[in-house]
Amino acid sequence: MICPKCESENCHFVSQSNTTSGSFCDGCCGFIFLGPIGILCGLCGKDTDVKEFWVCDNCGCKFQRGLER
Repeated sequence: MICPKCESENCHFVSQSNTTSGSFCDGCCGFIFLGPIGILCGLCGKDTDVKEFWVCDNCGCKFQRGLER
């Protein structure tokens, strides 16, 4: 992979995942629809956001694969 900023080939791939747990609002909605078990179901829900990009080891530029030359 070639860096679009400095044109170096010294780049590595990074994959970051951010996981968020269920919210208080999800727990309340679960309680309304399913009772006490709904609270647990609402609070245990998780969302995962995955970001994948390349990082140049020379200049620190972060870029996606589609941006190479």
